[in-house]
Amino acid sequence: MTLVTIQRISLPLKEIIMSVFDAPIGRCEVVHEMVLLDETRRECACEHGCPRGQACPLAHCFARRSGLYEAHPEFKALIHRHTPHAVH
Repeated sequence: MTLVTIQRISLPLKEIIMSVFDAPIGRCEVVHEMVLLDETRRECACEHGCPRGQACPLAHCFARRSGLYEAHPEFKALIHRHTPHAVH
């Protein structure tokens, strides 16, 4: 479960919205980026463009089920459209 806290700071002539994500993250040495670990490995591979068969250094860290499909059904079609490029 990802918790999001939104905080608004009012400054003269400007309003800044800050978000604080309480989600697990890890550094992927393959893509040289920080990745969210509350998604499945397949979702991460699709998001970061990892080819099929790519060895994943964080494979054991991902969620087994992210809940993304239930919350956003439109992503299910997007993920399945990119399946040939995703790691299973």
